[in-house]
Amino acid sequence: MTTTSPQHAGREHALFDPASATIAIVTYNRSALLSKLLASIVRMDPHPGHVVVIDNASVDDTAEVVESFREQIPATIVYRRLETNTGGSGGFSEGMRVAYELGSTWMWLMDDDVEVLPDGLARMGDWAPRFKSIQGRRYDYDGSEFYWQYRLSIPLGIPIPFAPAGFDEARFREMNSGCFEGMFIHRDIVQKVGLPDPRFFIYWDDSVYGWLASRHTTAVIVDEFVLRRTREIRQWDMGVRHLNASSNAYRYYIMRNRGHMRHYFRTQGALRPVRFAIGTFLTFAKELIRLVFVERTVRGTSNLWRGLRDGRKIARDKAWEPMPPLGSPITEPRTGR
Repeated sequence: MTTTSPQHAGREHALFDPASATIAIVTYNRSALLSKLLASIVRMDPHPGHVVVIDNASVDDTAEVVESFREQIPATIVYRRLETNTGGSGGFSEGMRVAYELGSTWMWLMDDDVEVLPDGLARMGDWAPRFKSIQGRRYDYDGSEFYWQYRLSIPLGIPIPFAPAGFDEARFREMNSGCFEGMFIHRDIVQKVGLPDPRFFIYWDDSVYGWLASRHTTAVIVDEFVLRRTREIRQWDMGVRHLNASSNAYRYYIMRNRGHMRHYFRTQGALRPVRFAIGTFLTFAKELIRLVFVERTVRGTSNLWRGLRDGRKIARDKAWEPMPPLGSPITEPRTGR
């Protein structure tokens, strides 16, 4: 694996201060994985100014693990344990809120099942003077290069699975999506977009947030490996792409949250109802394929139907409102919980 960035080698980061960055981590009952991530932050050079850990009401030894790293990580650690499990969506919303209120210029979001490569922050910092919404690349559990679907078809509301994976000499590609496993975003964009929407709980929240960010700035994925996944996930190898295993909760929320996605597209003037309905059908079909070919079962389809039903209820909710920009008073979003 290459660990030295061509941009980083032998160059000072005059326009990027690592101390202005905050790593915001969301964790839930996976202290062993969290420990690996925190250990990788110890090895970083340079280090961020803050590390925020949002604990989604874990009942394991997460608090003790975080405490054990306070003297090892040369950054201020902020630990927040939530009273209930708010899912990844609620966790990242709170993590971004804490980072923003700390005065962070840059917020680097990640789940607990990755580790940071030692020069990861330096690599991201190389691009910080140029862009304000940046996604780095990551290695999969087995060391292979992970392909993330960085383009959304907005009319259909689904990722474009075969958007080009390679990079030219510019070493970046424009994106209109986002992934909270590695999103590196400037506070100016967070102020305009607002906090991630906790109503999603899991799924589509980062895609929608990345799309909203791309409406305010040129959002990019860059040819820089900065993270490595530390948890093995069962996959179906389709040759040029992989299809990961899922869960009943994911199956439910991937359908249900299309109701929230539909509202966001509508409020931004981007909704195309017929094509969005086709995208919903394609999403349903993809999840059936995932069940059969990855998980080797047909059990779990009831969660797709429940999610589809509840998503329609959310889509019909006339009182639904988007998350407000941070220039406005921060209030709880109404309805659709």
